[in-house]
Amino acid sequence: MMTFTDRWAIASRRALIILSFIIFHLSFSVAQKYVGGDISVLPKFEQQNAKYLDKDGAAITDVLEFLKQQGWNTMRVRLFVDPSNDPDKCVVQDLEYVKQFGKRIKDAGLLFMLDFHYSDTWADPGQQTIPDSWKIWSWTPDETVYKYTKESLEALVAAGATPDLIQTGNEISFGMLWGFVTDGKYEDWDEYGGHLVPTSDWRDYTDTRWDNFSNMLKAAGLACREICPEAKIIIHTEQCANNPTLDVAFFRHIQQYEIDYDIIGVSYYPYFKGPLSKLDNGLTLLEKNFPDKQIQLVETGYPSKWEVNGSTYDYTKTYPYTHEGQCQFTADLIAVLQKHPQVNGLSWWYAEANAKGCTGDLATGWYNASLFDNETGRALPALYELKAYAEDPSAIVPFLNDRVGESTDWFTLQGLRLSSKPTRPGLYFNNGKKIWIR
Repeated sequence: MMTFTDRWAIASRRALIILSFIIFHLSFSVAQKYVGGDISVLPKFEQQNAKYLDKDGAAITDVLEFLKQQGWNTMRVRLFVDPSNDPDKCVVQDLEYVKQFGKRIKDAGLLFMLDFHYSDTWADPGQQTIPDSWKIWSWTPDETVYKYTKESLEALVAAGATPDLIQTGNEISFGMLWGFVTDGKYEDWDEYGGHLVPTSDWRDYTDTRWDNFSNMLKAAGLACREICPEAKIIIHTEQCANNPTLDVAFFRHIQQYEIDYDIIGVSYYPYFKGPLSKLDNGLTLLEKNFPDKQIQLVETGYPSKWEVNGSTYDYTKTYPYTHEGQCQFTADLIAVLQKHPQVNGLSWWYAEANAKGCTGDLATGWYNASLFDNETGRALPALYELKAYAEDPSAIVPFLNDRVGESTDWFTLQGLRLSSKPTRPGLYFNNGKKIWIR
């Protein structure tokens, strides 16, 4: 007959084994939280003598170091092919600019998110214009995208500006490089393969268009894997809040065409897309349909003084256009994101905009959804609030199987349950064991 001491010893050993499993799984379930902003124009603001101050009015001598002290860890920078002919004062980020700024970001100990626009100017749902230098009959889209992506990344790596996250296209819900078709014919934008025409009705992609579009994304992804194998690839759309079923359909096509990527990137501007409840719903649908993918909010923002031009949704009864209203929106946005275990990134767009002290072209046309006051130069409360996202205790995602070691399902290191045995190389959990898929 077993004595109490025997039973206690057995129970203690079992408890120790279970505790070891729990500690092990939790140690691999500390999900990386990416928090920061798109600060693509910062060097130009600095050149034009913008005055950056903290909330108390003290001068900020190093903006990157200041943001790092506020808990930011990821800086996003867009890249245009040849912005020299674009009159927009914010479209200046050519490769040389991004090499220098990217190195500065990396030297500061921050993560670098690179945003390929694949255009000489803004790429977004309403425009995806082919770079002038790419309008060459003998080039096919996938070959050109591969060559440009590869050469750009090689130059960044050589400059000490290796990206940690890479967006292969910016807000490409309706395709990219409109007019660039596989036979080299330059057609009108609404004839492009891979483009969903944004007219009064939301027409679906055709198979031919998806063939062309997917080849471009595959080419871009291949270049990323070859030159920056440690970087995470982001595919970025902007329909999550206002048309989530279309966003789900888009990523189902991405899945069907076996396009290689790591993260679903989404945009959300409440003054265009509607209330936070719509974002919440869209994220829920993406998580339900793509349980093996992480999600990042790579663009967001909210005004601190008056509305952004072209706003279509008035949220001021909930969040007035004040410093306090902007901060409260930020806090509530973080609360929504924290409800979604697959969401691991938050990036504020044009966070650095600040006309205080500027003497050049950035002194006019203020963007009042930034995180610095254009009139005083002071950092706004919302900037400080963002750190709450990275500090959220739910960043430690409990292992999904309560009965450790008894599940035959497959899980990622972040605790995400997969629908089947993974095919991508990496470390996974299965049946209580670490298994490396080669």
